[in-house]
Amino acid sequence: MYLGHFSLREAPFSITPDTDFFFAHEGAQASLNMLLVALRSGEGFLKVVGELGCGKTVLCRQLLKTLQGECVTAYIPNPNMGPDDLLLALVGELRLTIATPPQRHQIMAALNQCLLEHAAQGRRVVVCIDEAQAIPMRTVESLRLLSNLETEKRKLLQLVLLGQPDLDDKLARPEIRQLLQRITFSEYLGPMQKQRVPAYLVHRLRHAALNANTDTALFTPAAARAIAHASGGVPRLVNILAHKCLMLAYGEDTHRVTRAHVRLATRDTPGVVARMPWWRRALSLVLPPWRQGQGEAP
Repeated sequence: MYLGHFSLREAPFSITPDTDFFFAHEGAQASLNMLLVALRSGEGFLKVVGELGCGKTVLCRQLLKTLQGECVTAYIPNPNMGPDDLLLALVGELRLTIATPPQRHQIMAALNQCLLEHAAQGRRVVVCIDEAQAIPMRTVESLRLLSNLETEKRKLLQLVLLGQPDLDDKLARPEIRQLLQRITFSEYLGPMQKQRVPAYLVHRLRHAALNANTDTALFTPAAARAIAHASGGVPRLVNILAHKCLMLAYGEDTHRVTRAHVRLATRDTPGVVARMPWWRRALSLVLPPWRQGQGEAP
């Protein structure tokens, strides 16, 4: 592995969602701010929709980390389960004991009592459901039941849904419009702006540095721009490309990542944007498509 070669204590571009590497680019910070303000204001149902690989899970974990000690939190990473199973998953997160075999009315009663006790002590309860687009339609009713848990003054449970754009399609279905109407704030999490990618690369290298002497300018400006272009600013793709580039540089026994390394990494990575050769870009500005070999003559 290249850690010793570049004086790193851990892999800087792992795709595992690690809050130590959270990068507050404009979209991520806006989503986090919305969630914190809305939750602290007592809002009951919130939603963040993000594109694949844009950092929804690390945003969720950063939210939970920020709220630690401020309120009671629960995290459900995979809600693809039946209606009662989702409620039991929440029971487990809140460390409640339920008689077996559990009945739905017993589960709801235990949850309500638990939430009332937390409310009496001035504690808010926040539940984050990741990959919410995977919630089966038959399980959505459980979410509605949870959103009903309230007193005359406040919601006993605050729910945060994080999912891919399919979540919006699911919530738009007429049979669950009651649930959609309860979502008070929504945010969209997209790719970071391409000009932020060089700072993102340095940010992750600094957090992975072995010591203050570690060189964090491993990517040349041209290489960083090439990664930004090829990835479209999607953090997961940036990480994959950057990791492959470091492996290539290590294999060549060099301490600089160049655009040539990015070109090789791009060819080996599905889902990235191949960069058009400079001469083809120049031709596209002066010649019609049929003269560029891209179509037939009229």
